[in-house]
Amino acid sequence: MYTLHYAPDNASLIVRLVLDGAGIPYRTALVNRAVRAQDGPAYRRLNPAGLIPVLETPAGPIAETGAILLWLADTHRLGPAPEAADRLAFLQWLFFLSNTAHADLRQIFHPHHHAPADGLAAHLEILSARMLAHFALLDAAAAGLPRLFAAAAPLGVYTVTLTRWAALYPPDAPRWLDLAGFPHLLALARAQEARVETPVTARAEGLGPHPFTRPEPPTPPEGSVL
Repeated sequence: MYTLHYAPDNASLIVRLVLDGAGIPYRTALVNRAVRAQDGPAYRRLNPAGLIPVLETPAGPIAETGAILLWLADTHRLGPAPEAADRLAFLQWLFFLSNTAHADLRQIFHPHHHAPADGLAAHLEILSARMLAHFALLDAAAAGLPRLFAAAAPLGVYTVTLTRWAALYPPDAPRWLDLAGFPHLLALARAQEARVETPVTARAEGLGPHPFTRPEPPTPPEGSVL
């Protein structure tokens, strides 16, 4: 059985939803961010970078959200096989989500790491414009590749989780994403919420009844989001 090292409403949520959607058994291990457990020696032995999540597997631990999703897709046939015609598209969009969209969104979450205090407003303006362009590309991809961008599938889950975070974080920043402007992503968010496993995951992490179509700040029963 796998062990998912998680914190509520962190990148581990993406992996958790994929595992739940595929019916893959796993257990969770809380990484308590309130006490910086991700910086402790036990967690750093699993992931020297200290980022969440880590998935412990019979082959050993694996970190980095994109790497975990690719490993799960290949191990459990959750994505196109290497010889499949749509494998290249799957890889392209998985790496776009991981390396470009998620990376840019993280800069919005932690602006003080990337801009001086007097440049924070310009930083948000530039990065939010970039993210809106990314979401436009993802909306077109979801329209053209519906099987790859399906609810519970790795690309679909990754995409709607990024839209959730864009609507919520950082809590004190101006809101800049209206999901109604991206009809295929909105349809994907509704489809993910309609999945039987989504309310279970939402309750476990305190995400509210509409975690993707009407995101609200989480109230997790354990652990800390930040």
